Amino acid sequence: MDWLLCFCAWLITFVSTLGSLFFSYVMEFAPCVLCWYQRICLFPLVLILARGLFPFDPKASKYALPLAGVGWCLAAYHSLLYAEWIPADMQPCTQGISCTEVHIELFGFLSIPYLSLIAFTLLSAILIVLQRRTPV
Repeated sequence: MDWLLCFCAWLITFVSTLGSLFFSYVMEFAPCVLCWYQRICLFPLVLILARGLFPFDPKASKYALPLAGVGWCLAAYHSLLYAEWIPADMQPCTQGISCTEVHIELFGFLSIPYLSLIAFTLLSAILIVLQRRTPV
């Protein structure tokens, strides 16, 4: 069961990484500053969790959880900016691409910041469950 949870966490990071690269290189959406920071948290998780799968190491969650937590905080902040709950003068994206620019909305409401928040939320939840199941 723990291996399956670790695999699900890896799959989330893998699909999210592919999605991020697809939006950048195929759809040619330039990432904003917050998107870059979220990528910095996301991309290493593909390798960390893959290393935890073969051979299975339940302690991989110990190394992945801090990155997922920081990524979640960044994604939550980005989503709040996008929803305009945080004033525009508090945006880190004053130069270049705006953090609130609408590139795509799946189903009419799921934007890239929300997709990132969903991915980091699922990932963090799975890693917390794995962490609690792992003996010290």
